[in-house]
Amino acid sequence: MAQNVRRAGRNYRYGDYVNGSAAPKIDIRRQLEEVPARHTASEITRKNRAKQYAWSTAYIVVLTVCMGMMVAMLMYRVKLEAMVTSQVDTINKLEKQLNDLKMDNDEEWSRINNSIDMEEIKRIAIGELGMTYAQEGQIVTYVDEGVDYMRKVVED
Repeated sequence: MAQNVRRAGRNYRYGDYVNGSAAPKIDIRRQLEEVPARHTASEITRKNRAKQYAWSTAYIVVLTVCMGMMVAMLMYRVKLEAMVTSQVDTINKLEKQLNDLKMDNDEEWSRINNSIDMEEIKRIAIGELGMTYAQEGQIVTYVDEGVDYMRKVVED
């Protein structure tokens, strides 16, 4: 039930029980003789491996085209992000300008409304222009029929 694990050219066994408290003596000469000698690859094998790992011209061209396309897309993305940022800045400036104009308009509206003297207008209308309040028979009420214009009908 022991497992063999190969490390650095040696076999180790896990799970075997060793009696005693001292480690067993290891015969180094015997282990060196057991290690197989490394053989070198033949010239044909080395050439085949070199061909296998060599990059072909077509592969390099395809990689170059892909890299060029990737760089172009990244530059386009950066350009779009810069455009969006500048547009957001422009929108923020315009919104601030709009808010300032609304505030100025509201202030001017309040100033004008506060400066109107309704009593003076009533005095000029009645005294100088000869206007009077409407009498009971002068007020005519019309029913809205949903149209946006009205015709005057003369009664004979």
